[in-house]
Amino acid sequence: MKIKKFDHICIAVKDLDAARNIWEPILGKSRPDDPYEDEREQIRVARYWLDGVGFELMTSTTVDGPVARWIEKNGEGIMLIGFNVADTRAAVRELEAVEYRFIPNPAPLADDASGKVRPFRDCEYALLHPRSLNGVMLELIDYQWKEDER
Repeated sequence: MKIKKFDHICIAVKDLDAARNIWEPILGKSRPDDPYEDEREQIRVARYWLDGVGFELMTSTTVDGPVARWIEKNGEGIMLIGFNVADTRAAVRELEAVEYRFIPNPAPLADDASGKVRPFRDCEYALLHPRSLNGVMLELIDYQWKEDER
């Protein structure tokens, strides 16, 4: 598997607006570069571009969503890091072959035999289980970085 670049880091927070007030002065930003909500994943995100790398503040949109459960178990803080890969599905196949654990997609895609790949905009991603990686959740994503062209 070839990693193209460090893609992003994600901080899990209870209150997105409060977290923005803390982080934006440090980031030198007055608002997120890419705010979004993903109903499927039950998250709301404030994403900032920092020299070709995403910095994300993420909160749960439900009391029992994955981010809320993460915070309940681990507290607020770094939830995951993301590596950009050429092909998420190929990366999943390669790493599963050497027994890395992935977090299953709760709503598997019909054309994904692994059941691990999740859609995001015009790309796909998969989550490696923290138990496979020294307690760190890793996201592999094949997002095409148009932000680098700015």
